[in-house]
Amino acid sequence: MKYRRCGHSGILLPEISLGLWHNFGHAAAPADRRRLLGTALDLGICHIDLADNYGPPPGSAEENFGALLRSDFSRQRDELFISTKAGHAMWPGPYGDWGSRKHLLAGLDQSLRRLKLDYVDIFYSHRPDPETPLEETLGALVQAVRSGKALYVGLSKYPAPLFRRACAYLREEKVPCLLHQFRYNLLDRSCEPEVLPATEQENTGAIVFSPLAQGILTGKYLNGIPADSRAASTGPFLTPEKVATDRERVAALQRIASQAGIPLTQLALRWLLSRPGITSVLIGARTPAQLIDCASASSAPPLPPDLLASLS
Repeated sequence: MKYRRCGHSGILLPEISLGLWHNFGHAAAPADRRRLLGTALDLGICHIDLADNYGPPPGSAEENFGALLRSDFSRQRDELFISTKAGHAMWPGPYGDWGSRKHLLAGLDQSLRRLKLDYVDIFYSHRPDPETPLEETLGALVQAVRSGKALYVGLSKYPAPLFRRACAYLREEKVPCLLHQFRYNLLDRSCEPEVLPATEQENTGAIVFSPLAQGILTGKYLNGIPADSRAASTGPFLTPEKVATDRERVAALQRIASQAGIPLTQLALRWLLSRPGITSVLIGARTPAQLIDCASASSAPPLPPDLLASLS
């Protein structure tokens, strides 16, 4: 595993990080979760990305990770860079969602209890809140660091103008933004005009999620929807309609990958690692084999210029 410096900081992150969004909830068998985390550590994947609403059900990914960390991997705590986030709906009532100081700090306290940790390495505002003053949301992040419950802070899914304002505020408070997390893949390049340049200019790290478009960029949906796939479930994030919309573009990318003699998954990941300003790529692998395959993108040679040009 190769590592990249995270913005203007002392932190190095692995080029491939493990995200526990929909692969570490109660539906996953305990032995499978242990193998997945053990494989990540064996591969040098030291960054584990969580949030309070990850599961399913919400909170279960943190519970399962915390239990496993305590029972099997407690000696590796200082080798790990652990994140969590708050800002999505987690409990009933007016304080269970969005970006108020009350919600964020209560969410962090609940996360620490589930994780069985005294602190996380980075705490994110999971999404901007259009109703709460930005200074209130950011003040909660500052308080999290000053209280010792987080070492660093990050922002997730912030549009470029708001991200710049947030970075300026956090710099003034001497708690600079370490990481900006946003969606980026060969099918969704909407971050390129503004978000990615803003991240570079603010000297923060950039960590991207959905690099394989929730499995679409593995090519497994080109001939239909497998019964055990995410698109076959009733979840709102990946639907048969979305698969059908992207199928023609994925088929074109598959032809490019085949002509280059590399799997489509590797093309998608190595392309992201070639993009300027990218610190790490979050993989939501469900099995050790998937994680091993994705991690190999870090040690693979750079894509040749002509191939990169064909993807521009």
